Amino acid sequence: MSEKAKKVNLLKPFDASKISIERDRYFHGAYIVDLPLETTPDHVWQDIFDREWKSSRHLWDRKLFIVGDKIRLITTEEDFKEKLDWVEYVINQTNKAVDEYNRSIEVAKELEIKRTSWEDRAAIERMREILLKKFSQA
Repeated sequence: MSEKAKKVNLLKPFDASKISIERDRYFHGAYIVDLPLETTPDHVWQDIFDREWKSSRHLWDRKLFIVGDKIRLITTEEDFKEKLDWVEYVINQTNKAVDEYNRSIEVAKELEIKRTSWEDRAAIERMREILLKKFSQA
């Protein structure tokens, strides 16, 4: 059975002077900004996060990557505050999807328990019938 995924958020507050911001060598006019997360996200969160940001309508001059316990934003300086708002939006959407994923895991577990319980009852009943046939004949 699958494990529940954990939600992840940006680490707040953080010291802006300690945030790594450097020029990107590959994309003209772009910068690499590493934003700290509360913790390193699990693979489920990372998969959902990748789907969320890639499905966004706001991709023209930015990219996001998970690097350990950081989100690496590669972007231009233009409208930087709005881009940070977008990153928070993507994280919030990811966490909502993680909640849905976790609910589906719970439903699947409940169904498995019910199915196993039914199978166990059926097996026990078959064993009782065999016991009855074997030892009730006098």
